[in-house]
Amino acid sequence: MSAIRRPRHVLILGGTTEARLLAARLADDPALLVTTSLAGRVAAPRLPAGQVRIGGFGGPDGLARWLREHRVDALIDATHPFAETISFNAARAAASAHVPLLALRRPGWVAGPGDRWHSVGSLAAAAELLPSLGRRVFLTTGRMGLAAFAGLDELWFLMRSVDAPEPPCPARMEVLLDRGPFTVEGESELLRRHRIEVVVTKDSGGEATAAKLTAAREAGLPVVVVRRPPVPDGVRVAADPSAALGWLRDTVR
Repeated sequence: MSAIRRPRHVLILGGTTEARLLAARLADDPALLVTTSLAGRVAAPRLPAGQVRIGGFGGPDGLARWLREHRVDALIDATHPFAETISFNAARAAASAHVPLLALRRPGWVAGPGDRWHSVGSLAAAAELLPSLGRRVFLTTGRMGLAAFAGLDELWFLMRSVDAPEPPCPARMEVLLDRGPFTVEGESELLRRHRIEVVVTKDSGGEATAAKLTAAREAGLPVVVVRRPPVPDGVRVAADPSAALGWLRDTVR
């Protein structure tokens, strides 16, 4: 009598659109047990299909221990492109626990004709550049890291995020709580209504928040784009859930 083979356990580190799409495609496969881990930084996250855990692991050692204790067969880092700490923790933990690791990263944005982009390496560099570009700023870098702009008292900020920010924040700032996807028409109206002169964004990629770039181009506005951090050395990268699914099938076959 043959032994019953246990489902292969896949841990997805996510919260992104791509993570939810991948979880949805995997959840109906009886040969797989899918768990998605969310950081818990958003008050009301969009929950994916399958099992969900919320909260940190306690660094790379804690994640490696979780991988071993829960018999994880494959780890997919589908976190935000700027979630640098968890990505490097995942690389260290996967190596320690001897678990195959894939980074699922949507492609970054590419400037086109008419775009007035200024590429910078950090939020601090963006803040340093801003006074030379405009006084009324549409800030779409999220609620984390606002301290980089807190000293720019001569500038006015419209800051958009899913949840309300916490200090330190710029002294002259209006908060807009909203979640994408956004439309070009809506973004254009936002820029006009608030008399925006410059847009600041991270190169998160994807379609959900790309409309602001088109709106800025049509309005002739400069855009400060913070470059995304690199994927840890040696980690394989997939550009979309379909590619991640192919890697997973080869890995846990």
